[in-house]
Amino acid sequence: MKLSLKNLILFVALLSVILTMFSSTSSGYRMSQQTLIENTLETNRVYAQKLANTTDVFFKMMLKMLEESSNDFSPYMEREDKNAKSMLLLEADHLKHLTNAFNSVVIVAADGEVLATSPQTIDLLGKYLDSEGGLQALNERKPFVSKPYLSMTGRLIIFISHPVFAADGDYLGLVGGSIYLKEDNILYEILGEHFYKDDSYVYVVDEDGRILYHQDQQRINDQVQQNPVVAQLMNKQSGAARVTNTKDVDMLAGYAYIPTVEWGVVSQRSADAALAPATDMMNEMMLKSLPYLLISLVLISFISKLIAQPLQNLARVTESSTENNQNENMKDIRAWYYEAIQLKKAVMYSLGFLHEKVDSITHQSKTDPLTKLTNRRTLDEQTIKWVEDDTAFSIVLLDIDHFKRVNDTYGHAIGDEVLKFLAQQMREVTRKEDVCCRYGGEEFVLLLKDMNETEAYHVAEKLRTTVENSVSPSGDKITLSAGIASYPATASNLTELFNKADEYLYEAKKTGRNRCISGSVSGSALGSKVTNVAGGTY
Repeated sequence: MKLSLKNLILFVALLSVILTMFSSTSSGYRMSQQTLIENTLETNRVYAQKLANTTDVFFKMMLKMLEESSNDFSPYMEREDKNAKSMLLLEADHLKHLTNAFNSVVIVAADGEVLATSPQTIDLLGKYLDSEGGLQALNERKPFVSKPYLSMTGRLIIFISHPVFAADGDYLGLVGGSIYLKEDNILYEILGEHFYKDDSYVYVVDEDGRILYHQDQQRINDQVQQNPVVAQLMNKQSGAARVTNTKDVDMLAGYAYIPTVEWGVVSQRSADAALAPATDMMNEMMLKSLPYLLISLVLISFISKLIAQPLQNLARVTESSTENNQNENMKDIRAWYYEAIQLKKAVMYSLGFLHEKVDSITHQSKTDPLTKLTNRRTLDEQTIKWVEDDTAFSIVLLDIDHFKRVNDTYGHAIGDEVLKFLAQQMREVTRKEDVCCRYGGEEFVLLLKDMNETEAYHVAEKLRTTVENSVSPSGDKITLSAGIASYPATASNLTELFNKADEYLYEAKKTGRNRCISGSVSGSALGSKVTNVAGGTY
């Protein structure tokens, strides 16, 4: 008769209870719990106050920087010539890249017309600001931090702005920066890097009890004013409390008010996680009761070894289940009771199926489903590896010109076919060791291993001319613009490398599209580029 795991564990548990019931540990356990609760509340209160102070200083700095920038470019807002507009665009780009705090920057005239944006891809230039936060900022005519609202681009944002005045005091408009709440933003850099790994986390609410920052982005914009801690923050209070949050979880929370923007920071940890060390203390107390437990320990040790040995061997083999030879190792495991025997059979059956699924999922996670090119994840992994291995390579950052027009004219189904058509052309001009990647939307990247900038430029030109001289699935010709940069000749790190390629791509778009732009072979500045315009030299 095969023994049942249930009966074995029940026997050991009953024996342990009988022999340990004489040890009184409850009072020490309760005292430990109370101490842990008090310490956790104070730690979270201090931590929330620290983050509140940091965030408060950040917003003061941003408002000050916007004020200084408004003074610098106010003369250009009084003019309507082409040079003034260009300078405003440069100032917007400069402000965005200088602070790296805003997802986007806009310069707006007093009548609401958008005079300059950064980045240009938000497509607001020349339009009139009609969003809730933008109109409020124009009417306030003072330094302003908005409540969360949907922007003209459909994003959930907060808008930080400063008015722009002429030398004679006339109101010219405003300069402002947007923080996209449901995308990577400065709040994640300020608050996210402090996220504990012990089940604690931080979130931020505005004066109306709406979540502005949370480690779970799905929670952003939720109304949580019914939370007692949030209610205290809405009353401009700071402190600590044990509360049940809106998800019915028992939490130990510290909270602090941010006066500049009237927000609140909450740092909290679940009571279960905070009280876990009390269990460890109880275990330590039980160890001191060895005279009462000696006999049971001998029996439990012997029986536990018999029970655990097959399971441990199964666990060891399962942990390395991605190796193809584990079924052979599984056969050597001695399973002597019913549950272990059944588990061994089930694991052996599942391993083969698991290997197939792992291979399939791995491929899907690294492949763009539409074009079948590699995706952004593979791009990041490959470039990081090449940099770590000190491998020289070049990147070609390319973009389909006027792709929106294709979608608008022929529909998204034809637009998808155009993307797949370009993907095929990319495969045909590259080598086996190169990487073709869909970067996002109509943007693509070629990673060209062991190619210098000049060689990469020729590959890009070959692709551009091939596409230009082919009829796309839309029935019309399409053209490409591309920016080329190389590592380490052009840039010494990946951020600088991609920024440089993006700069050249932007220049290609700006100077007429249907062209490739790279740095000169000698690596000179932007004004000395090697480019090609429909077969000529630019």
